[in-house]
Order: sequence, then C-alpha cells, then structure tokens
Amino acid sequence: MCGIVGYIGSKNNIRIGLEALKRLEYRGYDSAGMAVYDPEKKEISTVKAVGRIFNLEKKLSQIDLKGVPFLFYTRWATHGGVTEINCHPHTDCKNNIYLVHNGIIENYQTLKEKLIQKGHKFISETDSEVLPHLIEHFFKDNLEEAVRKALHFVKGTYALAIISKNDPEKLVLAKNSAPLLIGLGEQEYLAASDPSAVITHTKKVIYLDDGEIAVLTPENFFIQNSNQDRIEKTIYQIDWNIEEAQKGGYPHFMLKEIMEQPESITNSLRGRLIIDQG
Repeated sequence: MCGIVGYIGSKNNIRIGLEALKRLEYRGYDSAGMAVYDPEKKEISTVKAVGRIFNLEKKLSQIDLKGVPFLFYTRWATHGGVTEINCHPHTDCKNNIYLVHNGIIENYQTLKEKLIQKGHKFISETDSEVLPHLIEHFFKDNLEEAVRKALHFVKGTYALAIISKNDPEKLVLAKNSAPLLIGLGEQEYLAASDPSAVITHTKKVIYLDDGEIAVLTPENFFIQNSNQDRIEKTIYQIDWNIEEAQKGGYPHFMLKEIMEQPESITNSLRGRLIIDQG
C-alpha cells in the first residue's frame, strides 16, 4: 500500500517529510517522490526516484530545497510501470496542482478521455494523474472548492493530499476507503496514511472518515463532510512507540496481517462493489 506524508506549519525543513516517509518503508514500495512549495520563487518543485527511499534522499542531498507545504510519497505500482514519470506527486497542465494518491480510480479512463478532449495533456500511465487535471478543470483560486467539485465525478478509492502554488497556504486532504489521518503538532500539521509517520512529532491524531475533506493551514484546520458541513472530530491520543505503531498495536506483523484480513478484503472491493456495512 502506498505511503502518504503531507506537512504544513511553521517549519520549512523538508527533512521532516523525508524522515516521516522512512517510517512507512515497512509497507512496501517501488519508488518515492516529493513536492514542495517555495514561497520565494512561488513555484512547486518535485523530485522523484525509482527504488529505495535512500535514492530519493541522495537526490535531495544534492540540491537546496526548502519551503512549505510539502508532500512525500512511496508508490506501489498498480497502473503503469515502475518509473519516475509514474511516481507521485502528479501535476496538471499548468503545474499548479500537485497531488499524491493512495487507492484506485475506477473510472479514470473515461475521465481521461474527456479531459483529453478538453485539451489536457497526460504524461504518465497512471490512473492517479486524472485527479490533478480534473481539479485543474474546476480550479478558481480556491483549492478545496476545486477538489470537492472534482471528486463528485470520481469513482473508486482514494486518500489524497494536495497542494497548489496558486493557493499555497493550504494542504487539502480527502478520503474514501483508504486510510488517512492528521497529526496535530505544535504550530504544525502532518497528514499521513499511517500513525507511525507522525508519532515522533505528535501523539494527537484525527482519523478522517469516508467522504470528508480537510483543509489545513499553518495556523488552523477544518474538516467538512459530504454535505459541506464543518464537523468536529475526536482527537485520539496514541500511546504507542514507532515500532508498536507500525504493528498497529499487535505484538508482531504476522498477527497484524492476520487480523487485518477482513479489512484488507473489504478495501480491495471498495469502488468495485457496493459493500453493506450494516
């Protein structure tokens, strides 16, 4: 399963994202990438590498990148080969929207064909690339509004973390049948697909539910449900250490994988079948 890390807050040190990403290595991956907004240049830069996170780290050590917000990602290929082009973050035609995605977009081919008819240019083989282009189609200087409108047309599963150079004071998250949480730190917020990524920064987390969109800024955040109502969420206190968090509280990984089999089967069917949760 792909690993997602997003950050917004008072620090502009991308090492925070890199170290958080390393704590998701146990999930498995074939490539890694990142994107960061540079407030001085008013641009978003990306770096990607095939293979180990070390390869991405080596590339980053050779350049001076800093800024906020930023995204980090580990990919486990589903659509398209293991290449830097197919690795996330993906962007739109204007290099405005940058996005990382965990899940599968079931109707991506239909969406892609319609976007191509409207003049959009695609460079990857992935299903995920339709998302920034679809958001671009609705973008009018408000990132979360464009995300909400775009997701109305999307069928499938997703955990999304999204930034925009034209609305740079935000990190927008969206969830449907793929894990995504917010770590609440001191003057900072971390989004992740797993609590082990945020646990060295904070033990306070909020788990997003399906259909919810979260908007994080350096000072605050809010969460909306599918009806666009702002909602209050329970803040959970994690008492695990990093190793325990990776194991989900189980004594070892094998037991964790056994106990998660019903959830794994359910998640693999989401977006393909209507699942009765009752």
